[in-house]
Parts: sequence; structure tokens; C-alpha cells
Amino acid sequence: MPDFDLTVTICSWNTSGDLRRCLEALEVERGTCSFEVIVVDNNSEDDSPDMVETLFPWVRLLRQSRNLGFTGGHNLAMEQRRGRHVFLLNSDADVHPGCLRTLLRRAEAGPEYGILGPKLLNPDGSLQYSCRRFPNPLAALFRNTPLGRLFPKNRFTRDYLMLDFDHSRASDVDWVSGAAMFATEGFLAKEGTMDPAYFMFCEDTDWCFQAWRHGFKVGYVPEAVVTHAIGRSTDKAPNRMVYRFHRSMFYFYRKNMVPQLPVAVRPVAIAFAAVALMTRGSLFIAKNRLDKVRRRYSAR
Repeated sequence: MPDFDLTVTICSWNTSGDLRRCLEALEVERGTCSFEVIVVDNNSEDDSPDMVETLFPWVRLLRQSRNLGFTGGHNLAMEQRRGRHVFLLNSDADVHPGCLRTLLRRAEAGPEYGILGPKLLNPDGSLQYSCRRFPNPLAALFRNTPLGRLFPKNRFTRDYLMLDFDHSRASDVDWVSGAAMFATEGFLAKEGTMDPAYFMFCEDTDWCFQAWRHGFKVGYVPEAVVTHAIGRSTDKAPNRMVYRFHRSMFYFYRKNMVPQLPVAVRPVAIAFAAVALMTRGSLFIAKNRLDKVRRRYSAR
């Protein structure tokens, strides 16, 4: 028998302050339900691992000599877990009171669900669009691109982000954000850990895709709430993150979307996606570099 109902897994890379707040919020929840917390430190250069050992001795800390990435870190924690279910949580995310208990009850009441996602809020209390429809080429064309800025209310972005969805209502959705993602015991037994081909980005989309493929549902649970400060780790290396995001998106498309197309069309679809994502990523990297130059000159 597992020792706990739930294992909370957290990956940390140079986010000491955020990680401390994250663990403080979890500490408040101790006693509300049966759970353990595992922190995987991905070779941080700040005081993150020492801080965890000193202030949170009840947390299991797995120090790494290299950065395993989001997927590798969470997979390692899941392989060593002592809980039945798993809750993947970002180090820059804070659970609200009752969040873990609510997700556990929802999982126990609905064995048809493989993955559950809570409502995510920005630090200012505004809504984060954390449940979405599966991506498609048109959504990528308009999402955070010059074309999207020309047509900010385009239906492709609105549909992908589910902007017209009532986020106060529980519902089945395509996928939920890996910043706070609950995976059930039944799904883990069927699918196992996340695809290690993803270093980071799109692993959450892929895992939800596999849940649906295996006959499980993915559910959005707004009664459970988490505040999430986006990008505290990724902002430390923006261009590297842009590259990894587009690489992961291409892998997701090739793995899951291309096989649904007619065989004759697949080579063309792969080539088109590769060129489109390479172009999109290059534009983001060029913009980041230009912004860096502008900041340097403005500081003189």
C-alpha cells in the first residue's frame, strides 16, 4: 500500500524565493489530507537546496548535478514517489487553502479522469488561461505573432485559449497547464511518466493527449485554486527557452497530429510545420536580442 494519497512534485532551478513561498503554502495544508512533497533541484546556483533542507526538513529533496529539465525532474520524482496520485506543481506557484483536498476528492469521485487541473490565477488575482484546446497550425500562426497583433480578436487564438469559456464552471477540456497538474493513479498505471523527449514545454499538452488516447478524461476543477507567477525560471534564459518551446511544439505536432493525416500528406505537413515553427522562433529570438540592445543603449 502507498504511504500517502498524494505526492506533490516540484522542480526548482534558481527560484529560491518563489520555492520558499510555494513550500510555505503547502506546509499550511499539512494535516488537511495525506500527501508528501518531493523537490528536485536541477543544479541551482542559488541557495535553493540549502534553503529547503534548513527550513523544510519534512520535504524530500533530490539534489541533481545537472539540469534534468521540467520533464526529467518531475519524472524522477514520480519514479520515487510514495503517493498514489501525483500533483505536479511549479516552484513559482502557491496552492490556496483546500486545493489539494479538493483535487483528491474529485479524483476519487471520478475514476474516469486521468488528469485534473485547478484554476490558475496571476499574482494580481486575474485569471490565467490554464485550460486550453489542443494546438493547431492556425492558432500558432496568430498566437503571440505580428499577425496576431494585427488581429487581436481572431477566432483561432480565442478558440485555443478558450477565452469564451466560463472558467468558474467545472468541465472536460483538451489539456491543462503543467504548472499545476494532477495525475490520477489509474492514468499513471496506464501511461507512466511523461515522454522524456520533452526537456520542457508541451509535455503537459502531450500527457493530456495521451490521457484522452487511453480513454481517460481531462478535467478542469475551478474549486481548487493556485496562484502562479509565470516564467520565473524561464525568464532567466529567454532565447534558450524560445528554442526549446518551438522544438517541443514541433515534436508534439509530429508525434500526435501528423499520424492523423493521410499518409501522402504527412511529409508536406512535417516540412511546413518545421519551416513555420523555425521562422516563428527566429523572429522571437531576434526580437529578444533587439530589446536587449535597446535596453543597453537606454541605460547609458
